[in-house]
Amino acid sequence: MSRRFVLAVDQGTTSSKAFLIDKEGNVLASKGVPLTQHYPKPGYVEHDPDEIYFSVLRAIADLLIKNKIQKGEIVSMGITNQRETTVCFDRNTLRPLYPAICWQCRRTADICKRPELKSREDEIFRKTGLKLDPYFSGTKMRYIFENKKEAYEAAVSGRCLMGTVDAYLLYRLTDKKVFATDYSNASRTLLFNINTLEYDDELLALFDVPKACLATPYPSSHDFGEIAIRGDQIPLTSEEADALELLNGVHITGIAGDQAAALFGQTCFEDGDSKTTYGTGCFTLMNVGTKPVFSKNGLLTSASWSIGGVTNYALEGSVFQGGSIISWLKDEMGLIREPSDCDRICSGLSDNGGVYFVPAFTGLGAPYWNSEVRGAVLGLTRGTGGDYIVRAGVESIAYQVALLVLLMREETGIVSREMKVDGGVCACDFLMQLQSDILGIEIKRAASDEMTATGVGFISGLTSGFYDSLDELKNIYRASHCYSPVRDTEESAKLLDGYREAVKTLLG
Repeated sequence: MSRRFVLAVDQGTTSSKAFLIDKEGNVLASKGVPLTQHYPKPGYVEHDPDEIYFSVLRAIADLLIKNKIQKGEIVSMGITNQRETTVCFDRNTLRPLYPAICWQCRRTADICKRPELKSREDEIFRKTGLKLDPYFSGTKMRYIFENKKEAYEAAVSGRCLMGTVDAYLLYRLTDKKVFATDYSNASRTLLFNINTLEYDDELLALFDVPKACLATPYPSSHDFGEIAIRGDQIPLTSEEADALELLNGVHITGIAGDQAAALFGQTCFEDGDSKTTYGTGCFTLMNVGTKPVFSKNGLLTSASWSIGGVTNYALEGSVFQGGSIISWLKDEMGLIREPSDCDRICSGLSDNGGVYFVPAFTGLGAPYWNSEVRGAVLGLTRGTGGDYIVRAGVESIAYQVALLVLLMREETGIVSREMKVDGGVCACDFLMQLQSDILGIEIKRAASDEMTATGVGFISGLTSGFYDSLDELKNIYRASHCYSPVRDTEESAKLLDGYREAVKTLLG
């Protein structure tokens, strides 16, 4: 009997990966293909759209070749992606009309301060569940149109297409036949009404974004069209091109933004189920059911997935700097050689020495939403060495996530006994134990750190019939490690209060 898999593509901020997921939920991974981040000015972050696409193709080709995949063994494909990152390109030539503006980029802070937008913040929030912030795609679209007149003219004429990374990949993978997105990605544009699940004409007018240039939104579980790759048009080796052509005719049956996909992959199907993904940033999501819950304290609300005509919503808190802190400690500060050094260094200190790090490299997300503030290390003394700064950096990840979870408890009245976690930074046992101590709950780490890809693979497989039901997916889920609180409750509260005071000091 031939093997059968769902193919999942995870296009992330720093790399693109591809995965094969079998009927039992086992995951086979490609090598990660690095994606260059460009920093033309302080606070600016860009990608090359062509590099995004070709990195995805290289990841898929590596996976198919390494696992000797034959024609017909791929049942369907799913796409998950870095959300909010905005791509603007020519419909016919596929030529980028502007660099892709990354979700981390803060260049649109001044646009968010404009009186015509500020005066309608409440309306924007009630319709989109989002804050008026540079994080989201609508301000990035406005920026591109104002700084590239050719792009705006092309959008009005219908020649320019603009959307999130999933829509861009879909258009290219289907040989320009389908330009579409799903509700979870559309929810992050500032243009999509999550109550009606449609683009909002008033918001389109407010941001001056022509509707004709946008991707058509559909449920996450949907047949988005079939793959049609022409190997002779791809700058890859002949072996890679031949492998990719095996996918032609396979249907793309699932799309979800990375955090919605991870929530699904963690099988957080019930109201109150929550997860945190510790990646470049950290993202805590709670399933709030089939009606949106709007926060009063800076949390966001988005459509998370839509399956069988039913849409689930999630309350979300975003930490802009998570794993990027570890990279900073390694690459810019030279305080560690490898990320794995963090466990040894942090555990080697009896306490944090009163040192706190507020990692506001590009501002602070929920609950502060301050795009102007920048990072700082506080509590330094003459005896503070590099190890204390490493520990402060690692601890700051746990503190930021804890503040989000506590807000969700306050907003929903739900106190979960556990939180599921995934992402590469979860490999730090010190961090996971501290997270458990501060929140006073069990932290359940998934057996695979690739829950984003697993989630969209599950969605694609449900749509294509590879998987039968949500119950089947629940039975597939496996945890690799569980962390229970061991620290004194009062001591844990004191640590978190110290971080709160550090932020207050920084904000003045």
